[in-house]
Amino acid sequence: MTDATDTLPDRLSTDPRSPYFNAELLGRDIGIRFKGAEKTNVEEYCVSEGWIRVAAGNAKDRHGNPLTIKLTGPVEPYFKDKKTE
Repeated sequence: MTDATDTLPDRLSTDPRSPYFNAELLGRDIGIRFKGAEKTNVEEYCVSEGWIRVAAGNAKDRHGNPLTIKLTGPVEPYFKDKKTE
């Protein structure tokens, strides 16, 4: 059974100020594979452009938001609760 909510968007962000933020999707358990390795600290991703943004340590900008760095490579988002048959 495939639902419209079972497909992840091309781009998704954990920042509520971003236009790519989706609280409903983020409420589900989403995993990110980047260059074949599981990543748990992804702030934002874009599949079509092939990049992720991860927090750069504990560094903060002047507004108190975490500084991020952009890493490029193949991105594979998936729902952790979905089993591959």
